[in-house]
Amino acid sequence: MTTEIDREHPGERDIVEASTAPDQSTAVEAVARKSPSLLDAPATYLLLCINLLWFALMVRWGPYIQLWHQHQFLSIFTANFRFDTLEFFGGCGGFDVLIKGQWYRVLTATFVHMNPLHLIVNMWCLWNLGLLGEPLLGRRGLFVVYLLTGMAGNLCSLAFSPGEMVVGASGAVFGIAGILIVLLSNKKLSLPWSELRSLRRSVILFALLNLLIGVAPQFLLQMAPARDLDHLTNDLGPLTHIDNMAHLGGLVCGLLMGLPLFPRMLTGRTGYRARQKITFAWTAFGMALFAYGIAKFRAK
Repeated sequence: MTTEIDREHPGERDIVEASTAPDQSTAVEAVARKSPSLLDAPATYLLLCINLLWFALMVRWGPYIQLWHQHQFLSIFTANFRFDTLEFFGGCGGFDVLIKGQWYRVLTATFVHMNPLHLIVNMWCLWNLGLLGEPLLGRRGLFVVYLLTGMAGNLCSLAFSPGEMVVGASGAVFGIAGILIVLLSNKKLSLPWSELRSLRRSVILFALLNLLIGVAPQFLLQMAPARDLDHLTNDLGPLTHIDNMAHLGGLVCGLLMGLPLFPRMLTGRTGYRARQKITFAWTAFGMALFAYGIAKFRAK
């Protein structure tokens, strides 16, 4: 948060005045900049670079070079890496995590993507939400929210679908959306409430639409006559592999993390950063307990 107030315990009137003072660059004013630069959102661009570089390292073991030489350019976007490649580069599978004890995969899987289309969609969403969220959370805050909510989504996937391999940044993207839904509800921020409400509505619509996209293919497959299942499965393609539990887990984690941060947004950088550290620490502790519960439950 870029708003700073020198006094340790400002009153409500002081907070409102500080959040609207013309000589201070508030978080939402930073969001409203028309031409955000690399310096405005370094954590967002760092996360984008890590994801892109991780994918670039994987390309050699994918089918893309061969498809390029065969001039099958459209197929490049949807051709998937093999399971063993996703596993080697850190995909989160139940066997590796719960049986082999490779819990680091809960983190590494947030940077692994199944195919170029998967990467492009996630990076587009991350870029848009990151530019909106980084001024509200700060560089470290956005980076930590990405990691924690991404891991929360992967843990939820392990809890409900331990036999599946989960990869991608979408759990973290939903987590950033979740925390923004809460933080953009603060009417005391410097932008008019109508603009804040419009921003929040856009984030909510993003989350609902993407959740619907994830649920719709499974719903259609369940409702379709048996004779049409093969045809529908082929038509829906990659949409049938969307991990809805990872999305939902990231979203809920983001919403919950936003609640304790909300009342401290305008109390100055020191107080806000201190609340962030406490919130992140408790979130990590809660996730550790959740992971322990998954391990014990699945061990039985």
